[in-house]
Amino acid sequence: MEVDMDQTGNKVEDAEEAKPFHRLLASSPIKAFRQATDGTRMGKKFKAPTAEGCAKCLRTNLLTLLTVAGVLSGVALGFILRGSRDEKWSQREQVYVKFAGDIFLRMLKALILPLIVSSLISAIGSLDLTLSGKIGVRALAYYMFTTLCAVVLGIILVVAIHPGKVSADPLASESKAREVTTADTLMDLIRNMFPPNLVQAASYQYQTVLEPPTPAQLAAAEAIGKNITVTDYLMKSKYTEGTNIMGLVVFSTVLGITLGKMGAAGKPLLDFFTSLSGAMMIITNWVVWLSPVGVCFLIAAQLLEADDIGHILEKLGMYFMTVLLGLFIHGFVVLPFLYGLVTRKMPFQFIMNMTQALATAFGTASSSATLPITIGCLEDKNGVDPRVSRFVLPIGATINMDGTALYEAVAAIFISQMANVPLSLGNIIAISITATAASIGAAGIPQAGLVTMVMVLNTVGLNADYVAYIIPVDWLLDRFRTTINVLGDSLGAGLVDVLSKAELDSMPATNELGLGAGKRKNTATSEDVECHTTPI
Repeated sequence: MEVDMDQTGNKVEDAEEAKPFHRLLASSPIKAFRQATDGTRMGKKFKAPTAEGCAKCLRTNLLTLLTVAGVLSGVALGFILRGSRDEKWSQREQVYVKFAGDIFLRMLKALILPLIVSSLISAIGSLDLTLSGKIGVRALAYYMFTTLCAVVLGIILVVAIHPGKVSADPLASESKAREVTTADTLMDLIRNMFPPNLVQAASYQYQTVLEPPTPAQLAAAEAIGKNITVTDYLMKSKYTEGTNIMGLVVFSTVLGITLGKMGAAGKPLLDFFTSLSGAMMIITNWVVWLSPVGVCFLIAAQLLEADDIGHILEKLGMYFMTVLLGLFIHGFVVLPFLYGLVTRKMPFQFIMNMTQALATAFGTASSSATLPITIGCLEDKNGVDPRVSRFVLPIGATINMDGTALYEAVAAIFISQMANVPLSLGNIIAISITATAASIGAAGIPQAGLVTMVMVLNTVGLNADYVAYIIPVDWLLDRFRTTINVLGDSLGAGLVDVLSKAELDSMPATNELGLGAGKRKNTATSEDVECHTTPI
């Protein structure tokens, strides 16, 4: 039997049994966190704000401030241009005003394919659940279940409240609807999950088209007393323009699982996708920094195009309240109920102990930047085992985005209501699946959900230009949904910690970090927690 020494000089028996968990702690999410914190902890009191700290916080929130400035500038520009003449601006003139915003949307669309594919493959391929056993399985099951709950809740609310309802003639809506049965839509959804050509899937989606009978066929049917329905139409198929996100998501998921199972043999390819994912995150960050300019001209053009601005603002307010209601119900009803049901503990004190992390999440609008604070609150105030918190949270900050998933589902259906485009049951199911996948692929940076929002719209054939409807309030909703993302990660860590007591007790008492099960080392300095906004 090998005998190792921990950092305090004590012997640790059965070191070979501990090595799988050591390797787990050295995996990429944990390694990134440890390099960022470098052994620090969150236990000491804060220093008084300093000029340097305030400047750091200002730099962190600079994007939000610029985005708000872009929104206000766009509104001002739109009203100034509308008031500069009595007649409505022509379509060509609107295109000129919208040009800068159109370039911004094109850049967002270009990011969808490489960002989602590389992020999914990298995230799923890095989840080596064999090293963490039941702990990893429980965490992953919790992530998937709560994200799906968030999407379903969002869909129920937006369909029930109908914030984007229009007063147009119902026949106009009917004329836009594609004549197809629910069964056909569901079968198209499943067909698109398994594209025969991945290159084709990058640009086209499969679609069933029903061809109505000719006048001669109708006359013949009437002669024999037969009533022709839509199920009697001739079925044909075609490929329509638009990325087949469903097929690429399924393929990326399978490839990620395969690379994870291959171990060392699959590591070179997995490293490639991990590097590609990192590069796409950086490019996404660059593009997001251009959003204030794009937002300004998109909003100005939208105001020039709108006939009734007051009606649009009313619907936008209803949309804002719908998303907030969904986030509140999910964050403070569904998640606490699930936590209490599984752990048999009251969740309210647990949530109160996470106040510092939730406030930081709201302030930074970044779940990644909040990660050190979240781990500190869990371990110091809620007594979560460090081996659980430092495994569950870094992965959760990457793939568990309940607030983002709910927001994207609500936004997509709201936009379809605003555009007077009806959605079938199959379309709603496609939105739920795509919103879940998009939340996994969303970067942990401010307003990255705006990028994946374009992907969700593309899935149901909605024009990405409609994103301009929701941009004016997106910067604020981004902070609320990030707070719910962090709350979901925290409650998940607490839930997994309670369920994994047996596995944790069977592991060695000390781990690679020098932290014993249930014991906390407090080595942080006050300088480490002055601003709480350093992303990792």
